[in-house]
Amino acid sequence: MTTTQAAALRAAATETEPAVRMRGLVKRYGGRAVVDGLDLEVGRGEVFALLGPNGAGKTTTIEILEGVRKRDGGDVSVLGADPGRAGRSWRARIGVVSQGEGAAQDLTVREILDHFSVYSATPRPTAELIAAVGLDEKAGTRVGRLSGGQRRRLAVALGVQGRPELVFLDEPTTGMDPVARRQFWELIRGLRADGTTVLLTTHYLDEAAELADRVGVVADGRLVEVAPPDELGAELRRTATVRWMEDGAPRTVRTEAPAAVLRDLLAVAGDVPGLTVTRPTLEDVYLSLVGAPSTTATQGDLR
Repeated sequence: MTTTQAAALRAAATETEPAVRMRGLVKRYGGRAVVDGLDLEVGRGEVFALLGPNGAGKTTTIEILEGVRKRDGGDVSVLGADPGRAGRSWRARIGVVSQGEGAAQDLTVREILDHFSVYSATPRPTAELIAAVGLDEKAGTRVGRLSGGQRRRLAVALGVQGRPELVFLDEPTTGMDPVARRQFWELIRGLRADGTTVLLTTHYLDEAAELADRVGVVADGRLVEVAPPDELGAELRRTATVRWMEDGAPRTVRTEAPAAVLRDLLAVAGDVPGLTVTRPTLEDVYLSLVGAPSTTATQGDLR
């Protein structure tokens, strides 16, 4: 086999392996595991969202995958390399949008994007980036005068400027208004259409449902479930809650067969006051998975 043939085989293998793979990932602080044995694969071209409460280990996991934080255990592969040992050529293939703000305060939005474009072989045009993140009216404004939400938009533009194969987005829309968030969503859709892999963390359930092919819910450093957004908590979603008033008192039944309950109720009394049938929302499912009380949860079945 020639050197060229061997290189072609390695490239083909790389294209079929996951963009991100971790097995038994562990990170400890002061003896406490903030990431406690995470197993996860993210496919190439996939948009994957990590959900979880503050302190669940999401940001720590992202930083390990980016190669900026050391792990204490487990195996990790990002674009076929160990991020803890990968070099400059590997870093050129990833884009990072962190929660920090490190942009030069005295440069304008346009100037800072033009400045960093020279570090990329195939940068996105500055005007295209400015429009994509909704900063057209702020292109000539110094970074130090931008609002917090506008700085987040600039950080997103810098993170995707070099057309990376994989983009890490850590709570990218924090501080953005609804219009800016939707402009950001269009940017992510464009990245997906280009075949870019996106791994993002977010507190917004609607954002995960809108953008992600799959979501993973993290609680106490562990991955409790992975599924497409509309299949998350499938077992919980099968259960409906039937509520009505009977003799002046509220009654509640949780059941997988609400039609049968309704039939029985209507057979006894043709008019059932306060009758409602609801199923868990994505928020209810998420809160249940992370062990938080749901705003619509019942106190217990009455049958």
